[in-house]
Amino acid sequence: MTGQDLTLLPAHELSPLLQSARLSPVELTEAFLARIAQHDAKLHSFVEVYGEEVRLAARAAEAAIRAGHAVGPLHGIPVALKDLVELEGKVVTGGSEAWKARRATRTATLARKLLAQGMIVLGKTHTVEFAMGGWGTNSVRGTPWNPWDLQRARTPGGSSSGSGVAVAAALAPWAIGTDTGGSVRLPASWCGITGLKTTIGRVSTHGVLPLSPTLDTPGPMARSAEDAALLYVALQGEDPQDPHTRGVRFDDPMPTLKRGVRGLRLARMPQGERQFASADVLAAYDRSLADLERLGAEIVDVRLPFLFADVAAYNLRIMAAESYALYRELIDDERAPLDPHVRPRIAAGRGLSAQAYIEALQVREDMKRQYAAAMEGIDALLTPTTMTTALPLEEVDQAKAPAHYTRFGNFLDLCALAVPNGIAPDGLPTSLQVVCGGYQEATALRIGWAYQQATDWHQRRPG
Repeated sequence: MTGQDLTLLPAHELSPLLQSARLSPVELTEAFLARIAQHDAKLHSFVEVYGEEVRLAARAAEAAIRAGHAVGPLHGIPVALKDLVELEGKVVTGGSEAWKARRATRTATLARKLLAQGMIVLGKTHTVEFAMGGWGTNSVRGTPWNPWDLQRARTPGGSSSGSGVAVAAALAPWAIGTDTGGSVRLPASWCGITGLKTTIGRVSTHGVLPLSPTLDTPGPMARSAEDAALLYVALQGEDPQDPHTRGVRFDDPMPTLKRGVRGLRLARMPQGERQFASADVLAAYDRSLADLERLGAEIVDVRLPFLFADVAAYNLRIMAAESYALYRELIDDERAPLDPHVRPRIAAGRGLSAQAYIEALQVREDMKRQYAAAMEGIDALLTPTTMTTALPLEEVDQAKAPAHYTRFGNFLDLCALAVPNGIAPDGLPTSLQVVCGGYQEATALRIGWAYQQATDWHQRRPG
């Protein structure tokens, strides 16, 4: 097996190779480090790579596995972390030049869980500043390069831009992102990978720099639904440091992952929402519905009690109010070297009254009940993930957001899976979003797995 071959293997195939000692963690990590060294100067996905520490961890993993002391099926598998996830003693910038020397004094719970299972952290990946943006751009610290077009810089998707690029370009087998309005799913869509937006409380946010504590949800970014399911299992668990996790029971998606979709009722999005997607995105979406119907799912219509745009506006109100409360000192400091596109997004929270914020929270509870009633007896709502394929950076309107189809998932405390579902005529990937009720990640992953068994879009690679 060559280094190039190793970096292209999915995590669920790497695991048995490592556990049986047919593959060394040292060989695997060296393959990824070499690929990062070869390609990331162009792609700019990593903020920092922990080279020698990675090698030390790999040697320790190799010794443990050979001695019969593997701590689990993920022992020795590398992972990349978004630069919001704190590792004690390591720089964590949150995508901000103002924090370029900020060192964490704690380790995030999700990182502790991955390390306890023997995973090897390759390094930190770039993010939109403070995670406030869906295009994936960072005007000060640099925008990761979408690997699907090496000639023209295009939107990588945000805010988990570096994680999306790293996984798509095989610089890491999988990565951690966070999602407040689409920040796992948007880069998954534009980078042609699989991303799971978890329900709030599924994964602890302790030690993850916040944007909007009401809405923030960490999740896996991987090459397939099966890999996303494995990483999802590893991330879960009640955490006394995060009250959102209290009482959330462990969810194992693996027993139902491969049951197929026969008998499931899947809703197409309302006709009025189609106008926001490009023709290429809609063509891929319609093919996906037909594919799932051929697999035995029942495709049904649904009447939703609101428009996605209306929900998105309330979601943004909560994001602006909470992010401004968190970062107001930097936002109000005109000398701070902040991204000029991010500052006004967060500064919008300055003018929000307490009444407007509380109203958004109250509307949220009402809409959650209305949505649940509309979706009674339906297992998932299917939409495109993004409205278009990745845009050239020079065509981006920073005053707008690309999250039309994603923000309602955060606002309504749902879970959602983004899976590749086509290659448009421009050579760029399209994506299908599978939206399920809160804490129904196992169903979303089951649908995604079935779809990926019938199609090969998730196996397509840039270049």
